[in-house]
Amino acid sequence: MSAEPVKRLRVLIAEDETLIVCLLEDMLTQLGHTVVGEARKLHTALALAKTGDYDLAILDVNLNGRSSHPVAQIARERGKRVLLATGYGRPEDGAVVLQKPFGIEALSRCIHAVIEGGSSP
Repeated sequence: MSAEPVKRLRVLIAEDETLIVCLLEDMLTQLGHTVVGEARKLHTALALAKTGDYDLAILDVNLNGRSSHPVAQIARERGKRVLLATGYGRPEDGAVVLQKPFGIEALSRCIHAVIEGGSSP
């Protein structure tokens, strides 16, 4: 497994699949990070993106059939890092993308890429 980021991150998760939320929470905890907010619907994700105290937002590209792009935009405007998760291929905005299905090593690599300002590994 790749090295963990030096800093422990506070992570916001926006994902509509409960099982994936549980897996992400477990993996993030194993990597030394803390989940500080969860959203399964777009309106909740928007509210948390605007007001939450987080370092990184992990966003499902498609939240119950709605694009999470507005959530990513808010997070970026606040100076937060964004990691997009999808099983549908790569979004075209140059973001780091975590391809579903994923394991802890892929998650760790993508977190590193986001923190380092690079592209998807």
